[in-house]
Order: sequence, then C-alpha cells, then structure tokens
Amino acid sequence: MIATAAASALIPVGAIRCAAQNPNQPRSLTPAQRRTTEMLVDRIIPADELGPGALECGAANFIDFQLADYLAPEKDAWLAGLNALDVFAMERQGAVFADLAADKREAVLLALTDNGAPANLQTFFNIARAYTMQGTFGDPHYGGNIGGKGWDIIRYPGARLATSADMQSMDKAAEPVRRSAWGTE
Repeated sequence: MIATAAASALIPVGAIRCAAQNPNQPRSLTPAQRRTTEMLVDRIIPADELGPGALECGAANFIDFQLADYLAPEKDAWLAGLNALDVFAMERQGAVFADLAADKREAVLLALTDNGAPANLQTFFNIARAYTMQGTFGDPHYGGNIGGKGWDIIRYPGARLATSADMQSMDKAAEPVRRSAWGTE
C-alpha cells in the first residue's frame, strides 16, 4: 500500500483544494498521528540558525489537509507508515517516535539507511520527505508554507504576474510578495 503513495508523491497542482481559503478544511489525522507527523517533518527539515524548519513552515498542516482531500486514497498508507515508524523507533530507541528527543528521532531516521531497516519504512520515509518539501516550499494555497516562510528560506520572492525592469535587476534582491499564485494569502 505504501508503494502506491510513491506514485502520488508529486501532486497535480490543479487537483488540490485551497486549504488557505477553507479554514474549516477537514483534517484527517488524530492528535497523536498529527504529533508524529509534526515530529517527522521537524527532523526532515529542522529549524536552524538560518531560519525556520518544516514544522514552522506548516508542512504538517499541508499533509493533514491533503490527506483529507486529494491524498485521501493515500491516508491508509500514511497511517501504516506512521505505525511502522513507531514500531521501529520503539525497537531502536525504546519509545514511540514522537516521544523521543530530537537527537534520538534523528538517529531513528538515520537508521532507516541501514540495510536492516524494513523496505516499506524506507519507502514511507521517501514519501514523507516529498510531502514535507511540498508543504514547506509549495504554494501557501495548499495549507503549507505559512506566510511564505519556506520561500524565504530559498529566497524565492513569490509569484508575480508582471515585473518591471528594475525588479529584474540582478544586483539587488527581489522584494518578497507573500501571496499565492492563486491570489490567496
């Protein structure tokens, strides 16, 4: 089942409803599943001295919203992956993933590269990494990249309908536009 999620790791833009415009967007994860998802995205792209991480950028929001909508067919695979991650963390570190300290969560994820790690868990991690990147750096329209924080990390100024010659100058940074390409915040 996790293998089918790999096929949808890249989400067609037009197929996803706007989470930013729908504050009552259904959520798909229980509080415990959401917490594990948050701790997972936090280790995939951690905050550091250069800026916020995936958690602060809303990657967990993106995943939660989209598993209730466009990615609903992948929800069972996601939950199976979270459960497998907890079992693996329990074996390696003696506690479920979300209850571990950041360094121990990182050790669990690094252990996934071992030859002894289950292949289905390695596949789940690859999917989680793709979803985390989409939720961190994608258009805020879909529930992640809150306030364009992910765009700030990569110095993407935001979508523009038109630019002046001055805005295209290579000798100065472009002024950020923190609006979705869909015209939403």
